[in-house]
Amino acid sequence: MDLAGLTTDGSSAVETMIIAAPLAGALLLLAIGKRIGRISAVVAVVAMLVSLAGSIVVFLDVHAATQVAADTGEHLAGEGAASYTVRLFEWIAVADFSVAVDLLIDPLSAVMLLVVTGVGTLIHIYSIAYMRDDDRFSRFFAYLNLFVAFMLILVLADNLLLLYVGWEGVGLCSYLLIGFWFEKKSASDAAKKAFIVNRIGDFAFLLGIFVLAGAVGSLTFGAINAEAGAMGAGIATIASLLLFAGATGKSAQIPLYVWLPDAMEGPTPVSALIHAATMVTAGVYMVARLSPVFVASEGTALLVVGWIGALTALWAALMAATEYDIKRVLAYSTISQLGYMFLAHGVGAFSAGIFHLVTHAFFKALMFLAAGAVMHGLANRTDMREMGGLRKSMPITAYTFLFGWLAISGIAPFAGFWSKDAILASAWAQGEYALWGMGVATAALTAFYMSRLYFRVFEGRSRVPEGIHPHDATPLMAVALIPLALLSLAAGVINLPGSLELEHLLEPVVGGVHVPSGLTPWVLGGTALVAAFAGILAARGLYLHRAGNVRRRRLIAMSGGLVEAARNKFYVDEIYGRAIVLPGKRLAGFLANSFDRKVIDGALMGSGALVARMGETLRRLQSGFVRNYAVSFLLGAVVLLSIVVVRVSLA
Repeated sequence: MDLAGLTTDGSSAVETMIIAAPLAGALLLLAIGKRIGRISAVVAVVAMLVSLAGSIVVFLDVHAATQVAADTGEHLAGEGAASYTVRLFEWIAVADFSVAVDLLIDPLSAVMLLVVTGVGTLIHIYSIAYMRDDDRFSRFFAYLNLFVAFMLILVLADNLLLLYVGWEGVGLCSYLLIGFWFEKKSASDAAKKAFIVNRIGDFAFLLGIFVLAGAVGSLTFGAINAEAGAMGAGIATIASLLLFAGATGKSAQIPLYVWLPDAMEGPTPVSALIHAATMVTAGVYMVARLSPVFVASEGTALLVVGWIGALTALWAALMAATEYDIKRVLAYSTISQLGYMFLAHGVGAFSAGIFHLVTHAFFKALMFLAAGAVMHGLANRTDMREMGGLRKSMPITAYTFLFGWLAISGIAPFAGFWSKDAILASAWAQGEYALWGMGVATAALTAFYMSRLYFRVFEGRSRVPEGIHPHDATPLMAVALIPLALLSLAAGVINLPGSLELEHLLEPVVGGVHVPSGLTPWVLGGTALVAAFAGILAARGLYLHRAGNVRRRRLIAMSGGLVEAARNKFYVDEIYGRAIVLPGKRLAGFLANSFDRKVIDGALMGSGALVARMGETLRRLQSGFVRNYAVSFLLGAVVLLSIVVVRVSLA
């Protein structure tokens, strides 16, 4: 297959297999999963391995083609230099408008394929041990396979309509998996909350698709990005803001982030899959895919994206710093790190945002799976106040989690340092010093709350309740934890100068990144490191020092209610409840109990009663006596004759 030229159309079993394998696995397990029992896990994992193998083949082909294009200078012509499409079938054809089910293979989709299938495969393997005693074991793996399949459709879509299918598909699967233990009211409520909040963003996203379709006359990414500069700043701004509104729902940004912390009610492998490899990264990917449209808004849309990202990163970090539930800390952490990615997009550093998406997938999946191992060893406890000193009894879990902790804290040489530093350096280079300052403050807070989590769970004295005997991760869990720990350490090398440089690979699709030169990047990197170490030392002083309790009480008193507000999530759920949910319920109640019953039902029942009365009246005319019918006939004839006589006389 020739990848070195301009975009080509063709068909390939490899690209089709990437989606078909997990989709077939899901359908098979939904059909016969109960009959084959534990074999369901084997089917699901094999489907993921097949998809992963296909993704590796595609990535290597694209990487090689990108190198050839760079050596010959063809990458200057645009993304076509290392991309091709695979047409499966024609979908919609109306007059001059047509949409096909085409798969787009280029550097951006190739990178996303590796993240989704690689991390997804490890989560599937981990789930075998985590879900082994669940009554709906086979259904769980069917949903996992389906989740990955929809995410792959989203990533590989060549047009917005097909992307929207994947977009809604991951939303459906998140509903099914967050509410997987639907017997718990909290789980079913969390699933409904996630579904409804995402519908708000998805409606705006759909409007954005309509705007682009009307402006360009096509839904393919190639046509949209090529015509972005010609559509005008006004149309580009409207389309970008509507698309980004959809991203705030899927990727949990202000104001639609409220569903993600509650999504922790689902099984922990689901949390890892949602937060690391699927769904929440969809918005980040979509903005990067349509980066020319956002750039065409002449700064307006990107300014909104950058500031929403920075504010969300800081806002979520404050809540994470006061949360006691180990999974919710990680949930707020995801919201915050996604904010970093949008901050990068907002300053035009799209490849830096994708770089952080990749590294974040590794260390966030690692920490969620490690948290699941902790819960597995502590009879499903999630409160950090009932933990402590677990490093001795859970060494594999503790040391792998340590790698994730140092990575997200931005400590060199772990992966998170390189991707976070690239974002902060890009913000500085663009003169966005306020965004850079918010990013540094968030970095310090991130190091603080993740250190707080690590110290309270794995170090210090044990606070585990009596009767609970902690045990380490099982061998299958370790199979997933150890590779993710190594990736959290070493994944930063993918963006170091050389043949593997991620920014170089993505440049034909999303453009290059402008970073400072000379001494400035060293100073910026040093500042980020100082902020990270400051956060770690602050957490150590508050949670490992003998006087930590006294210091914490003093700090809470000095905060002027900020800590208490953060513990209550700044009352955002209550505000939404009173301002939106409660009026909505009252309106629904009025429509159901008053308008529907009195107006709608009244009109229908009234018309029925009228017909019934008319029928009752007319029924009396049907007496069965011939003489009565003869009289009626005579009266009718007289009336008609009278009418004729009158009309003739008047004429």
